[in-house]
Amino acid sequence: MSPVTALQRALAAEHAALHVYGALGARTSASATPTLFADLTAGYTLHRSRRDQLTALVRDEGADPAAAAATYELPEPLDTPDQVTRAALAVEQSCTETYAWLVGQTSGASRRWAIAALTNSAVRELTYRGSPEIFPGAGEFADR
Repeated sequence: MSPVTALQRALAAEHAALHVYGALGARTSASATPTLFADLTAGYTLHRSRRDQLTALVRDEGADPAAAAATYELPEPLDTPDQVTRAALAVEQSCTETYAWLVGQTSGASRRWAIAALTNSAVRELTYRGSPEIFPGAGEFADR
């Protein structure tokens, strides 16, 4: 697989993460659950930044960045803070897996960027009650 194709796949994952984070933020109250709301806001901002960085990396490779899909499937239900937290954890776990895969598909500056994104997503999982892993994003090496 070419590095551009790998970057495009990661970009598609970030488009999806942003969509879900937006929906999760809409289901959360800044007054009733301020910590969760702040965590979701920070996550949304981070994923937007990653999307923009991936867009630039794809353009630097001379390709047109993949556009976001018209819609994405949202996790259900999202009626309680615990359900929103579980959904946010699932988004971060998916991103961690994507970035672990991207590390293996790239080299140089793109790989270093993917390692930083992988590390950040793995740590962000802990924010949403995830468990630390020896090799985050690599299910075959999970230590659970």
